Amino acid sequence: MIYIADENDEGKRLDIRLTEFLEEASRSKIQALIKSGNILVNKECKKASYQLKENDEVEISDKISEPLSIKPQDIPLNIIYEDENCLVINKPKEMLTHPTNTETENTLVNALLYKYGNNLSDINGDFRRGIVHRLDRNTTGLLIIAKNNKTHEYFSQQIKEHKIEKKYRAIVKGIWEKDEEIIDLPIGRNPKQPHKMMVLPDGKDSKTIVKVIKRFKEATAIELTLITGRTHQIRVHTSFRNHPIYNDTLYGAGKGKVHTTEQVLQSYSLTFTKPFSDEIIKLEIPPDEDYKKVYNYFEGKEL
Repeated sequence: MIYIADENDEGKRLDIRLTEFLEEASRSKIQALIKSGNILVNKECKKASYQLKENDEVEISDKISEPLSIKPQDIPLNIIYEDENCLVINKPKEMLTHPTNTETENTLVNALLYKYGNNLSDINGDFRRGIVHRLDRNTTGLLIIAKNNKTHEYFSQQIKEHKIEKKYRAIVKGIWEKDEEIIDLPIGRNPKQPHKMMVLPDGKDSKTIVKVIKRFKEATAIELTLITGRTHQIRVHTSFRNHPIYNDTLYGAGKGKVHTTEQVLQSYSLTFTKPFSDEIIKLEIPPDEDYKKVYNYFEGKEL
């Protein structure tokens, strides 16, 4: 479907105008389609907040007609922490954080809906109930879930002000030279491959602290602390430095000798202030099976 913007559309947000134009689609679904590259403006990916110009050609995928139905599913949850306002989940591999326009089952949100029903924040729409931040499908580890909108807003502000400390462990290909450094490189969506991100001069400010844990002959175990939290940030930054995450086929690592379910990357540590209190919550989980398997393999190949 092609929509050509006219003079009356000048200056209107892309997502708002399409919600008016496509009455069968919610704004949240429009935004999801824009983000996933299923809506293009002049053959390019744009943000939902993009302001239309006269004669802009908006190309709309036929996925727009697919209804988004999210059903509760009895999927076990590994709850690491819980209080009256939030919980922290250890998300396993091969699980999406929330549904997309093409996958609406077996996600973390489906599991949360079964256990908590409507007792989850809905600021970001039904398909992201409770979700404050996300992890990639094959990145394991700690995720904060908000049980109500007030808590969601609290955590969103904490993230904006960089007051939540998120640490990851990973194994990357090759020998990382510096013992500790900050990677400060802007990230944006790859215009030719919308499902990927990349370092771009006009991308969003993105900073990652890298600390070497152990060097092997062909790989390095590292700890990463996020200062910002862009989509695929760690994977893009390490790949750009020619040290992609082990087994991350999307960002250039290829398949290594040790089989794992994609990238060896785990969100293992979270530190935050308990909502509406002064109590500091610090959570840490042990290495997951993929990390241990790869680490043990390379341990016999130390420098």
